[in-house]
Amino acid sequence: LPRMSNCLLKLTTVLLSHRLGALFILTISFVFFASVMFYWRTGEDAEGQLNILPNQSRIEQVSSLTPRPTTSVSPSPAGDLFFVETSEQTNPSYLFVCSVESAARAHPGTRVVVLMKGLADGNASLPNHWGFSLLSRFPNVEFRPLNLLELFSGTPLAKWYLQPNHEKEPYFLPVLSDACRITIMWKFGGIYLDTDFIVLRNLKNLTNALGLQSQDVLNGAFLSFKPKHEYMELCMQDFVDNYKAWIWGHQGPELLTRVFKKWCSISNIQNDMSCKGVRALSPQVLYPIPWEDWKKLFEAISSAELHRLFKNTYAVHVWNKLSHGRKLEITSQALLAQLYSQFCPATYAKMKEDS
Repeated sequence: LPRMSNCLLKLTTVLLSHRLGALFILTISFVFFASVMFYWRTGEDAEGQLNILPNQSRIEQVSSLTPRPTTSVSPSPAGDLFFVETSEQTNPSYLFVCSVESAARAHPGTRVVVLMKGLADGNASLPNHWGFSLLSRFPNVEFRPLNLLELFSGTPLAKWYLQPNHEKEPYFLPVLSDACRITIMWKFGGIYLDTDFIVLRNLKNLTNALGLQSQDVLNGAFLSFKPKHEYMELCMQDFVDNYKAWIWGHQGPELLTRVFKKWCSISNIQNDMSCKGVRALSPQVLYPIPWEDWKKLFEAISSAELHRLFKNTYAVHVWNKLSHGRKLEITSQALLAQLYSQFCPATYAKMKEDS
């Protein structure tokens, strides 16, 4: 019996020592795992790099369930990024999908809200289209119906929108888009982008800013403003007071240009000038390819030349109104093909598959 007691005592000691060792190993493993997770999350949330591309396998692990669109848009403290489709179309083009994909990749910590007039209100599912399926893989992309009465309510544009006979105006769809973007900027703030931009890098440090497309002409394809900014309020009022439906661009680039000149009390706008807290960014930042030279998008270019051309560029405007009818050889070294390949690779893969 004493011998058995000694054996039991030794066995208990061994088990206890192993238990303490196992506990020590588990503790070290937990600390190591927590450290890895902390640094992984920190790296994931970092923004502002030129080539922020989330791991594709991680994107594919996101639930493939189709998100249901909702009607309300509440401003995010960090500021959202907005795209708008004012027509009834729900079959987004390759360029549309690329625009949203490139923006989502460059802003992984920012909500990318796609407002589409053709989406049904309520809890209807998204249309069965490859573009919605592809973009739904990105956890920061949301699709919402564009409710124009709700959007314009409480602004000077509410009465304008309810006026009859808008359908007779020759440029009403682009004019409606002009109205939406300035209203969104005033109500919610954040960043607005046209659906023919390809985003190269994070845009969040461009605040209270818009871009010069050429000498002395501002363009509203990109807008970035804090909510309730006075400049956007003046734009909404000028939109109504000086409404001229029959002049192309009068409610768009011309409006933004004339309001900026009044805002600054100037007759000419200089590159990258700042006035009363609003910046007029130089063309290189957002419009490095002038609209007159849109055919360069389809010309071959070396990788080195591409990098040199866009080293100070945040996003490239593709001038879809002019370029949409031009066939792109997606596997070529064309400038636009290389942009697709680098900044919206999922869309690029779909284009190659379909070609």
